[in-house]
Amino acid sequence: MSTKRMLLLVALATGIILVPAVSGAQDEGAAQLAKEVGGKGWIGYAARGENGTWDLFLMRPDGSQRRNITNTPDYEEGGPRFSPDGQRLLYRRFPKGTVIHHDRWGFQGDLMIARADGSEPKQIGGDREYPWASWSPDGKQIACLTMKGIQIVDLETKKVVRELPRKGIYQQLFWSPDGQWFCGVANARIMWTVVRMNVETGELNIVHEFQSCTPDWFGDSKHIIYPCRPAGQNGYGFTQLWMSDGGGKEARMIYGEDGFHIYGGALSPDDRYVLFTRCGADGGGSEDSGAPICVMRMSDAPAIAGPSPALRKVHPDAKDAPVLQLADGWEPCWTYAETGAKE
Repeated sequence: MSTKRMLLLVALATGIILVPAVSGAQDEGAAQLAKEVGGKGWIGYAARGENGTWDLFLMRPDGSQRRNITNTPDYEEGGPRFSPDGQRLLYRRFPKGTVIHHDRWGFQGDLMIARADGSEPKQIGGDREYPWASWSPDGKQIACLTMKGIQIVDLETKKVVRELPRKGIYQQLFWSPDGQWFCGVANARIMWTVVRMNVETGELNIVHEFQSCTPDWFGDSKHIIYPCRPAGQNGYGFTQLWMSDGGGKEARMIYGEDGFHIYGGALSPDDRYVLFTRCGADGGGSEDSGAPICVMRMSDAPAIAGPSPALRKVHPDAKDAPVLQLADGWEPCWTYAETGAKE
């Protein structure tokens, strides 16, 4: 069967048209990847709705069954995060017309929590309260990054139960699945440094410094995924997706492509697949309309797409991996729970 015929059959079966991030021989691999991940839970993300505002959407990991779960013409929404059990969705809501800043969005708008299908949304606090809120492993608390410090808040009582110095962390605070660590972006020796903090002691270590940002956790709580713009690139350079262990060792590239900035890095719950956005402009697209959301196998890393002569020179052993390109969006997240959408 020809590659074009296979892609057509997949498109008919899923209700989407697959547009791989690479072309030619990789098309067949992208179709196979779509078949592999199609039934593995749901991807949540922000995207422009038909009314032009930012809304929250759900789709299967092959791009099928896509639907708008907020559809609020009077608000903008972004930054969704499934609770650890996949039953709820945490996100931020902004006044209509707000320009969502790709670096400071966690300080903007209201914190919202809804069921994972978008129903029963509830506002938690007021404007710009509970900044950079992230779930605790049991979903009963949130960690917030304030100007005063890192605050752990009980969701039922809304009381601050503990506070730690933030030690230079200024954005993208996320709690590890095992509850032992925070990760974030800090001014630690230099700005744009990914760090890890011990939740109990407040001890902080550098994971990766120099033009590294927006970290997130692997499900094993031992590794961190983050975009990085390595030194030595010509001009402003492009952003690749990297990973490291929490101690800052064994750093390696996951995916890169000359001409594109790779942000929105996240993992499937079992760490087998990686999510990211592929944007031609720096920032991930929150100020505009997002960027294509992509899926690849973690086992295919490190991977490089397109000709990318400059990047291939630095990483000569990188693979030409199949990459599944889905809808345009921003800040995707993934759950395997089947409560993510109404059938």
